[in-house]
Amino acid sequence: MTCPFLDYRDSAGDRAFDTARAYCTAVDRFVQPMRADVCNDRYDLDHASDCEIFLAHEDELDEAELEEAELDEDETGGEEPTEGSDA
Repeated sequence: MTCPFLDYRDSAGDRAFDTARAYCTAVDRFVQPMRADVCNDRYDLDHASDCEIFLAHEDELDEAELEEAELDEDETGGEEPTEGSDA
């Protein structure tokens, strides 16, 4: 599952990029590629436990975003189905 705060943007203000860059909506700034690896749960990393930005802003997620994240995890082979899911 990808961090719900992660977005990719191909511009900033009046500047356009050749390739979309990782942007953290929790802190409203672009992040380094290594940070995006955590956001994308690469290399056995998990944004929900390894990212201090996610942990600090997790309470800002609304219920719909949390449910969508849980469904994405179930569809992609998450560890266990969450309580109340049909999996």
